[in-house]
Amino acid sequence: LPQAKYYILRPEVIESLFYLWRATRKNIYRDWGWQIFMNIKRHCQLETGGFSGVRDVTQVPTVKTDSMSSFWLAETLKYLYLLLSDDSILDLDQYILNTEAHVFRYIP
Repeated sequence: LPQAKYYILRPEVIESLFYLWRATRKNIYRDWGWQIFMNIKRHCQLETGGFSGVRDVTQVPTVKTDSMSSFWLAETLKYLYLLLSDDSILDLDQYILNTEAHVFRYIP
């Protein structure tokens, strides 16, 4: 949707940064991941501590959607953790992640 202005805590950008970091070792991908996380905290975190999507990313302060999809916890935060953690936390020569970020042991 070229006109879409909402953000619903989707994982795809963070997932891409994770794989780019692992493939290139360029710190810019970790830096971008951290900046994204800090902006999500700034604009999507609720006073109660939870997180919500926003209706229009071009408006500050943001108007929350009052909705937190399960992929925020199951995928987005998992990829942020993996991106910002030591690589030994998940050896990609021994494990793979499916499209839902579930970890499976790689068996050749």
